[in-house]
Amino acid sequence: MTSRDLGVAPGDLSDDDLFRELGHLYETRLDALRHAADQAYGEHTRRMNELEAEYLRRRPGREIDPERLRDGARAR
Repeated sequence: MTSRDLGVAPGDLSDDDLFRELGHLYETRLDALRHAADQAYGEHTRRMNELEAEYLRRRPGREIDPERLRDGARAR
């Protein structure tokens, strides 16, 4: 089994499942960073990157919060 065999392919996930998986990864990210073995942290990162790339693929025109842009930050 290769690392690519772990988990459901992001493109095969429904939107609800994709959001749930991303949420779970974000909930466990700090713990993985602080306490996981290098291999486990690498797998966590790989999966997070896959799922985020799928989210961006599905939503290329996602709404961008103006406060998250450089001009918005300067205005604060």
